[in-house]
Amino acid sequence: MKFQWQYQGEGPRRLRSVFRSFGVTNSLLKVAIFHGGQMRIGDRIAWAIDLVQPGETVCLVLPDEPANPIVSVSEAPFEIAYEDEDFLVVNKAAGVATVPAHGVSVQDSLVNRVKGYYQRQGYPNQVTHVATRLDKFTSGLVIFPKHRFAHAVLDRQLKSRQVKKEYVALVTGALGATHGYIDAPIRRDPDSFVKRMVAPDGKPSATEYWCKEVTANASAVRIRLHTGRTHQIRVHFAFLGHPLLGDDMYGTGQGMDRQALHCRLVSFYSPFKQETITVSASLPDDFAQGMTWLKMGECKTGV
Repeated sequence: MKFQWQYQGEGPRRLRSVFRSFGVTNSLLKVAIFHGGQMRIGDRIAWAIDLVQPGETVCLVLPDEPANPIVSVSEAPFEIAYEDEDFLVVNKAAGVATVPAHGVSVQDSLVNRVKGYYQRQGYPNQVTHVATRLDKFTSGLVIFPKHRFAHAVLDRQLKSRQVKKEYVALVTGALGATHGYIDAPIRRDPDSFVKRMVAPDGKPSATEYWCKEVTANASAVRIRLHTGRTHQIRVHFAFLGHPLLGDDMYGTGQGMDRQALHCRLVSFYSPFKQETITVSASLPDDFAQGMTWLKMGECKTGV
């Protein structure tokens, strides 16, 4: 793939420094230098130490990415919520794993399905980069950068907490506040390889929520993550004494056939389009079961 910019600085600058100003990482420069890529100033091939003059065009060429032969192909369908040349956002169904599991005879994760889609589309880059993940029984939006540069861009935004992610959840019982902020560190439960728990020696974890509807049985909440720990939403609401409906790991599993959690919105910046991309996904049909549980009591509307 070819990426091109015009240098608008006031004086001459090293090519590698110009590239870095446009978000090119050291690892991408190494790909261009050592693994079949190319760097250019105007029409000429250039080196990283060459000087770029104001107004000149610089170009980074990255080689195509062949598919990982270890990852098998699935032809199963999935819902595309958004796609451009650089990013694919998928609305994952509950029950589909985001990435392949070890020791499973038939790989049918979202990664396997996206690999099949890339092959059918004939895309030059066949690596299924995945930037965000959801638990197998959580539904909603997952972001797939379509090339290594897009992955580097999104990874940097995730680390600096610039990617906005919002969820909808149904939790057991009536929440007492219309707006809350859960600041409780999370670590692995020593008695389980999978389960997490709130503990003083855990990693900092913060979840903000707004209560939308409340009954004696359950509450509907809109959630924004400020950190991205494994099972964070499930652990935090269980810590409050209001585990998610259908969550048999952190609650009783009542009210729904899976944990009532859906990633409804993601928002991130695309330097390739020079605009913020915001994608939303409506609630899946099975949330109706949980909403029925919610509305079995007298419903009160929150903020």
